[in-house]
Amino acid sequence: MADFMVVATGTNSRQLAAMADHLVEKLKTKGRAHVPVEGRSQGDWVLVDAGDVVVHLFRPDARAHYALEKMWQADFDETADPRGKGAVPA
Repeated sequence: MADFMVVATGTNSRQLAAMADHLVEKLKTKGRAHVPVEGRSQGDWVLVDAGDVVVHLFRPDARAHYALEKMWQADFDETADPRGKGAVPA
């Protein structure tokens, strides 16, 4: 997994590809030799894996559809039973 997640929006697939390219070049100057990029050819969602930081670049409609930010808004109760049956005994 990653320690940090960055979510950003670009207006079109060409801009997303340029954002990803720029990010990869900057990471290379900081010593990251190999930075995997996925989704560049599809153009709706580009993922840049910088190791401990994962960057998600979205077009506005795809960002609204996937709503990754909502995953991190949940208030998880560490004592809750994952089956939804109340608290797990300590």
